[in-house]
Amino acid sequence: MSNNHHNTNRLTSAEMGKLWVAYTGNTMATCVLSYYLQHVEDRDIKKVVAKALKLSEKLVNNIRDIFMQEKFPVPIGFTSEDVNLGAPRLFADEFYLHYLKYTSKAGMSIYAIAIPPIMTRKDTRNLFIETFHETEKLINEVNDTLMKKGFYTPPPQIPIPEKVDFISKQNYLNGFFGDIRSLHALEIAHLYDDNENNTASKALLIGFSQVAKNEKVKKFMLKGKEITANHIEACSQMLNKEHLPTQPLLDDLVTTSNFAPFSDKLMLWHKIDMFSMKIRSYANAASLNGRRDLGVMHGRFMVDIGKYVQSGANIMIDHGWMEQPPKATNRKELTDNKE
Repeated sequence: MSNNHHNTNRLTSAEMGKLWVAYTGNTMATCVLSYYLQHVEDRDIKKVVAKALKLSEKLVNNIRDIFMQEKFPVPIGFTSEDVNLGAPRLFADEFYLHYLKYTSKAGMSIYAIAIPPIMTRKDTRNLFIETFHETEKLINEVNDTLMKKGFYTPPPQIPIPEKVDFISKQNYLNGFFGDIRSLHALEIAHLYDDNENNTASKALLIGFSQVAKNEKVKKFMLKGKEITANHIEACSQMLNKEHLPTQPLLDDLVTTSNFAPFSDKLMLWHKIDMFSMKIRSYANAASLNGRRDLGVMHGRFMVDIGKYVQSGANIMIDHGWMEQPPKATNRKELTDNKE
């Protein structure tokens, strides 16, 4: 049967979903970055934060235009009611750079998947392509500033191979018993990336747990801090066994303020969103390693996060904070409710 009857100018489910999540996430980002901009003192870091804020605001406006053009209900997302720009400083300037790298990597993951072939409309496709490249430039600027300020911890160094080699023994996959090989470059890269993300996440959780007003939200943040600390410890042990360095913690970049700059709704959604992105990161790491112990470790991490995210979603739902993403027609409901 021919599919020529489909209107290629209508938003597809993929486009609706990606536009919806990008819009919601960037309304949250504009709140957070606007607050950061109130307190940043270092000129170089302020320039990067301002650039990130401008990028988020531009994306929100562009997506809103598409929604209005298509008569698509514009999500509420997050507004000025979810941020208190007059709240005292919660993080040191250095943290803003680590935060931007942490969140921009998650954003790039969303934008990259949205790029063809999943996007068919030219306007949405070009929007995500442009946003991906702008986010890529932002991360490069973040890295350059981290290095300039002496805040950057590079991935561990390993020797250049002396020759091309092939795997000849099944014990290459060992991880728990017997002859266990050393970590290869991709495994090291992902352990480094895990810790880079988690050290920023842990500092954010410490700050959020200090200022959360709702007791359930506070306990959620503290549980997230515990999970994240355990994951950092596990990854660090893997690296340390090979005499490879790990990133320092960023806990000291959180101030002692307990005055909330953000609503509990924003903080809860933010951590649910970022922990959900960790599942993708851990799955990618698991797919590229060869040692069984690493595969089991990342599998356990994903189970931890799956349960954690679900508990956070329950809090969101209980408080009426979770917006409904676009969904397919429930044909059974239509049939059951017909007159």
